[in-house]
This record gives sequence, C-alpha cells and structure tokens, in this order.
Amino acid sequence: MDRERLTITLKKTVLSQVDKFIDGTRIRNRSHAIEYLITQSLTPKINQAVILAGGNGLNMRPFTFEMPKGLFPVGGKPILEYVVELLRQYEIRNLIFSIGHLGGKIKEHFGDGKKYGVNIKYVEEEKEAGTGGALNLAKKYITGDTFLVVHGDILIDIQLSDFILFHKEQDTIATIALTSVADPSSFGEVVMQGTKITKFVEKPQKGMHTSQLISCGVYLFNKDIFKYIPQKEFSLLENIFPELATKEQLSGFLFGGKWVDISSPSSYEKAIKEWGQRK
Repeated sequence: MDRERLTITLKKTVLSQVDKFIDGTRIRNRSHAIEYLITQSLTPKINQAVILAGGNGLNMRPFTFEMPKGLFPVGGKPILEYVVELLRQYEIRNLIFSIGHLGGKIKEHFGDGKKYGVNIKYVEEEKEAGTGGALNLAKKYITGDTFLVVHGDILIDIQLSDFILFHKEQDTIATIALTSVADPSSFGEVVMQGTKITKFVEKPQKGMHTSQLISCGVYLFNKDIFKYIPQKEFSLLENIFPELATKEQLSGFLFGGKWVDISSPSSYEKAIKEWGQRK
C-alpha cells in the first residue's frame, strides 16, 4: 500500500466539517475524508467543456422541425440550461457550444453566456459533422490539456469533481461516465476489467449484449484524443472508442446518480415526469 502514516492536529470546527463528507460508502472514515479533500485541492482544475448540441434530432420529429432538442423544456427550462448549470456548479465556465440544426436558436437563447455566469463560444457545423467532427471544429478554442465533453441532450446528476479526479488517477487519454440499463441496444455497450474499458460496442444487437453498462454521453479527454479522430468532415467519437480500449487508453467511471437521455418521445416524457418534478 503506497501510503505513509501521519499524525496531525486539527481544530474541532475543522474536523466537524471534514466529518460531513463521510457517508460510509464513497468516503468511509475520517482519514479517508481528509485524504479525499487534500487530493481534491491538489488536482489540477478543469475549466473548459465542449457541449455537443448540433444533432438533427431525427427521432424527435416533428418537434425538431421547429426547435433544436437542446431547447426542449423540462421543468420550465431548456435541457441545455441544466447542462450549463451543472458545469457552472463545478466552476467549469468556459464553454464551447457545437451547434448545427437550428443552432441559431441556441445562440439566441444563450448569447455569450454572461446571463448564466459562463463564457460561451460557438462552432457551427455547415453540415452534420458527427460527434468527432464537431470536436474537431471546437479544437481551435480548446486551451487546456484536459477538457470535458457533454452531449447536449442529456440530464445527469454526477459529481464532476470525482469524475475529474478519477480521470487523473487513471492516466488514460479518455474516460467515459457510465451507468447501467436493462437494455443497452440503444446505447453504447461497455465491458470493463477493473477501471479500464476492454470493449465498446455502439448500439449492440438487441439480446446479444454481454454487459448492461452504457456510456452516458459525458467524457473527459486529454488533448491526445485528436490523434485518433479522423480529419474529415464527418466522424463519430463512438467509432474511435474501440481502438482506445484495445490500447488500454479508455477508462470507465461508474456513477450512481440519475441520468436521462432525451433520444425519443418516451424518454422525453420520462424526463418531464422525473426530472421536471425533482428540480
């Protein structure tokens, strides 16, 4: 065990604050809580995210003829506002919106982001570029060595600070946030060994899956990710994940929070019922 025993003296008021982090599962005891807080303070901060909001929303037609999916209301505000609020909560305030279909409406709604306490830049797809192509367009604005990527049509409760720390500890090019579902055939099926993803299958054949773990559409990437994304107009991140898995450069972060992917009328209805009420 790569640890060294220390004896420290802390004020009782400080200890009472430390003890609030102990939940018996994620943080087991006072020693673990202190280590967690020190590690958090030493972990390099990530302050930049790319939000992928350029899809055509074919499965949500006819609604997406008039409005991009990211502006669909849930609980009185657009889906993308929840994404922005989550990022701002963790001091990720430099955002790059990748927009396409009806992207002007997203730009009109959010503007430069000041109203929402963030700074927003936009890259626009002249024609559909896919998740990889959209990230290539955003590359010119990415300044840090590590950055977050979020699909703009999801609602998620995730401790981004834990996600970032986990990614740093894995020392891989990419880390994917994971959850579990009964049927992964509509998502990206993930098979893991330890913390590494050994297999990634985009939309596996129904009934043929070997795992119930799926990608949530939230990623942490090191800048080396661009070495793997094809330099062409259309490409998908989902197509490069298998290669990263083969090279042991793809980690998986399993989280226990709520998650909804608004990919169909039924999932949008679920978001309205579950997320709208709880927010």
